[in-house]
Amino acid sequence: MDLTQLDPALQAVCLLAVDPQALGGLCLRGPAGPARDALLATLRRLLPAETPWRRMPLQIDDESLLGGLDLGLSLAAGRPVAQAGLLAEADGGVLLLPMAERIDAGLAAKLASALEQGASRFCVVTLDEGQSAEEQLPASLLERLALIASPAAPDLAAGLDRLGEGQALPFDLAEARLRLGTIPYDDATVQALCGTAAALGLMSLRAPWQAWRTACAAAAIAGRESVVQADAELAARLVLAPRARALPQSRVEPEPAPDTESSARPESHPPEPESADASHHTAPDPTDGEQQAQELQEQMIAATQAAIPPGLLASLAGAPAKGGAGAGRRGAAARPALSGRPLASRRGSLRAGSRLDLLATMRAAIPWQRLRGLEREQQGLGPAATRLLLKRDDFHIKRYRRPTETTTVFVVDASGSQALNRLAEAKGAVELLLAACYVRRDRVALIAFRGEGAEVLLAPTRSLVRARRSLSGLPGGGGTPLAAGIEAAWLLGSSLQSREGGRAVLVFLTDARANVARDGSPGRGLAMQDALAAAQRLRAAGLASVLIDTSPRPQPAAMALAQAMAARYVPLPQGQAADVYAAVAPAI
Repeated sequence: MDLTQLDPALQAVCLLAVDPQALGGLCLRGPAGPARDALLATLRRLLPAETPWRRMPLQIDDESLLGGLDLGLSLAAGRPVAQAGLLAEADGGVLLLPMAERIDAGLAAKLASALEQGASRFCVVTLDEGQSAEEQLPASLLERLALIASPAAPDLAAGLDRLGEGQALPFDLAEARLRLGTIPYDDATVQALCGTAAALGLMSLRAPWQAWRTACAAAAIAGRESVVQADAELAARLVLAPRARALPQSRVEPEPAPDTESSARPESHPPEPESADASHHTAPDPTDGEQQAQELQEQMIAATQAAIPPGLLASLAGAPAKGGAGAGRRGAAARPALSGRPLASRRGSLRAGSRLDLLATMRAAIPWQRLRGLEREQQGLGPAATRLLLKRDDFHIKRYRRPTETTTVFVVDASGSQALNRLAEAKGAVELLLAACYVRRDRVALIAFRGEGAEVLLAPTRSLVRARRSLSGLPGGGGTPLAAGIEAAWLLGSSLQSREGGRAVLVFLTDARANVARDGSPGRGLAMQDALAAAQRLRAAGLASVLIDTSPRPQPAAMALAQAMAARYVPLPQGQAADVYAAVAPAI
């Protein structure tokens, strides 16, 4: 069977059916639809009829996933009765994970650990319907899934018609799996895959190993006894291209400089003629293998670069760094929460406000009932009044997690220099950002500084109408008390950070032309010193911040101020408010 004639998503399904355990699984990216349903049905048809197929809910607990104690049967039988988890039921089969972009990081880590240890021989098929950079499969699980494809291709239906019901399979699965174990190792191909992964910015060795296993599966489907160039290129397009972190740089070999002295001066010793024995016993060139691997790598890089999804590298470049202003919204609360999303219970003592997890407590106590009964007989205490003997170590406390509440604080420079430049554009950008915060259910606050001080025009709120009203009524004119604005933002952000689960993101819109000191006295030198000192206090507080330079041209003072407060520096582009929004949105 020639896989190159099929859609990439269909190619991935065929390869996964041949070697599911080694490849780990498949990540299908795209919205739900007939193409994706038909693709999953094709995978089920390619696999043997007895292959387990299990669907995993996102709210599954540890006992249902990993196995544990069956509480009902244990109480009825008077002895511990174990129950098999979902991973054990999926042994040798497929574990389907719908809405994978919403999976919790802890659950993804458990699945990744199960795939890594190999205790249960299964593969994972994730259905990723994420629409933004924040909604995507955790990297710990995605790294262990070799194949990434999208079933939304327009020509996918034509390929699926060949695998429709009532038609013979395009290849013999049992024969392909037998042939897979006889394919020899090819050092040149593996070196080319490693070089291609390095050229695409992939530092992990897992990706080229997965690409090699994919190439072996492609060769087994095609009926070949070894991996050829077409198999390696197919593996690079399916495994390496969707994970690209950088564009490969073209290699330009420098031309050797001419040796003027040797060309001008004749050789003093002419070369000796080759003997007859040397002509018959020519040693092989040790660089032939390296040159072959290099040529294969260049061809593979070209094929992989053409398969990189459009916009992938641009989205990676614009994605915020971890822990910065755009860090995930799944962070745990600073103090234990008493309501929210349930987490796995843990052993603990009953304190004021804590809630006992009765089922987890009973599961922890049931395995020890026989020993505790013998202990009571040895101590001469007689039979217990209750059937279940509990100890303090059995107590499990319920835990919850509430999502982190984010407040975006806009600190707007309303001084005369700012009004002279582009205060209108800044207002338009802030209004677009306010609408984005409202969609994410974030709170917003507005601080303006002008004249001799700063003022909180809008306390943290979720009301978009109030925020727009405060913004539209913002006047412009007067001096630039930059230090007062930074200090007001620091005080408000610190109070928000100290609350339960609170997180603050400060967005400064200023030209950094400070001319009013903290005490209200005029003077650019002293005003800038006070502003830098306030920025250092803001940095010490660990507040995430963004500084938008609203000057017509980027100013060194604004860059120094952003560096002092450890803020992301964004020069305001010339154009409409939408351009400002596009530059700032990834940061918040």
